[in-house]
Amino acid sequence: MTDICDLRSAIAYLKTQPGEWLESDVEVDPEAELSGVYCRVGAGGTVKRPTKKGPAMMFTNVKGHPDSRVVIGLLASRERVGKLLNCPPDRLGFLLKNSVQNPVKPVVVKTGACQEVVYRATDPGFDIRKILPAPTNSIEDAGPYLTLGMVYAHNPVSGEHDVTIHRMCLQGPDTMSIFLQPGARHIGYFREVAEGLEKPLPVSISIGVDPAIEVSSCFEPPTTPLGYDELQAAGAIRGRPVELVKCLTVDEYAIANAEYVIEGEIMPHVRVAEDQNSHSGKAMPEFPGYCGPANPSLPIIKVRAVTTRVNPIMQTCIGPSEEHVSMAGIPTEASILAMTEKAMPGKVLNVYCASCGGGKYVAVMQFHKTRPSDEGRQRQAALLAFSAFSELKHVFLVDEDVDCFDMSDVMWAMTTRFQADIDMIPIPGVQCHPLDPSNDPKYSSGLRMHGNACKAIFDCTVPFVQKARFERAKFLNVNADKWREVL
Repeated sequence: MTDICDLRSAIAYLKTQPGEWLESDVEVDPEAELSGVYCRVGAGGTVKRPTKKGPAMMFTNVKGHPDSRVVIGLLASRERVGKLLNCPPDRLGFLLKNSVQNPVKPVVVKTGACQEVVYRATDPGFDIRKILPAPTNSIEDAGPYLTLGMVYAHNPVSGEHDVTIHRMCLQGPDTMSIFLQPGARHIGYFREVAEGLEKPLPVSISIGVDPAIEVSSCFEPPTTPLGYDELQAAGAIRGRPVELVKCLTVDEYAIANAEYVIEGEIMPHVRVAEDQNSHSGKAMPEFPGYCGPANPSLPIIKVRAVTTRVNPIMQTCIGPSEEHVSMAGIPTEASILAMTEKAMPGKVLNVYCASCGGGKYVAVMQFHKTRPSDEGRQRQAALLAFSAFSELKHVFLVDEDVDCFDMSDVMWAMTTRFQADIDMIPIPGVQCHPLDPSNDPKYSSGLRMHGNACKAIFDCTVPFVQKARFERAKFLNVNADKWREVL
């Protein structure tokens, strides 16, 4: 396998894999058209049908941005993620779990390819909207968005550092808004600490990096507690440290081989309406499949510089796409596996955070009962999953003979091994996720506030004492190659 260490080596590898890469030199408008094309080519996920999973795609002729390139959908297939991380798709959760437990710390190098070209905010005519070919995903977007920017920052008091992905809207020549979900990401906490000190928070935003970094950056507490730098997990996946380089204009570090780096500061006590330029009332399409509402008051990043590689490649994704499922779901699977393995070793065989939940809302847990006393422990495992990842809404429990990665098989188990009056366990009034529009008192008066939900466990496992009644039909296990037509 190709030695993947950055976006370019990942692309070079995919070009050797049949059906995994598509490139177009036909002019495309980054304003809604680019994403509209990819919705039909390979977005998948919770995007409105018709859509499908397909190859990653690069556009080399982007309207308004001569000589620029935009790649989308790099991680929009679990199978493709497996290839890029050199891991079977059904073992990715285990790979990520092990990476967190065996961290490899990043290292600082003197120079990085990300600084081959430098644009400073003090340069005449500096305008991030011209430098960055950032797309708008829908016709209602608040503006051009960065959807795959690795935001890196330090706690100004403790020195702890972290990397996470946030939605950032280009608002002006040198300003961007940043959405920091309260209580959900470490960068948001660092900003609060800096603002309490009446100081800006220096940040770097690295775009176009090794896929291992993109997936690792989506870990959340308690798997990666405050102070755990997810770049360590990326280093563990690759077996070598992620390289960082000192920024030129702010006191921070950036990923050395990124395609683009934005250097800036999150300003204290400065807020803007997210849709101040469009007045659409919408932000951008989010993973549940709906356009998120524009936030009326968001912090801003004052951009000090943009540095790039020569002929840089912008990387982007569609919020509701299968790419989000890969980035959010696989780390969540790892978190659930780690939590349950500590509590009940060997019982949870695998976990899939399903596409229908955007990688966040739905988990399928494959549970192995070996003795009568295991009955009921599967439901305890589901409760542990909710503890490991608070944004989960529904957990489906299935037996070892059900393919947890095949939702048709899961629905079969629900149809033939589930009775709603005894096998559905509701957990009302729990904090979940604000982007689910049903999590609101307007939908259910039993919910106290927006973001609350009634979570549920769907126990589709067979009672241990009745396993013989539910044995699946047995077929002869043969190698069918002899009969398969060779094209």
